[in-house]
Amino acid sequence: MGPHSNLTLQFLSEPTDVNYGGKVHGGAVMKWIDQAGYACASQWAGRYSVTVYVGGIRFFSPILIGEVVQVRASVIHTGTSSMHLAIDVFSKGVSAERFVKKTHCVVVFVAVDAQGRPQPVPRFVPSTEAERQKQAYALKLMELRKDLEQAMEPFLRPDADPTDAGDS
Repeated sequence: MGPHSNLTLQFLSEPTDVNYGGKVHGGAVMKWIDQAGYACASQWAGRYSVTVYVGGIRFFSPILIGEVVQVRASVIHTGTSSMHLAIDVFSKGVSAERFVKKTHCVVVFVAVDAQGRPQPVPRFVPSTEAERQKQAYALKLMELRKDLEQAMEPFLRPDADPTDAGDS
């Protein structure tokens, strides 16, 4: 059996996940996204994988404490060592019938060896129209990310000083 391209985590949001407004803290949601992404990417690669990019995280509506949370991660594109995952977070009240999408993002992981060097991953080949559309989405985001990284480059240099407004 080959690698699995999907993974779902399900659990209850807890009082320790609360923010000052009484809802689930965005940082808790981001942690869940990273955990589901890591599990899915490592499952696909068959080895340890690290997060290298989180893009376009979009929070649609808050998650309430005590709701059932579902985090769904899917491989949507692979490179030589990279895996692009679409990750969606849903929630519902315990007695509700349907989950509602609360958050969406794309996360890129890279499979690495014990020294942190990138390692090859199995190729993702879409087999359904929905998978082909998701892969096209990943490729479009890759192109947009190139433009974004070019714009960000001056701020990403190790010597860049974010407190220097250049007003001297």
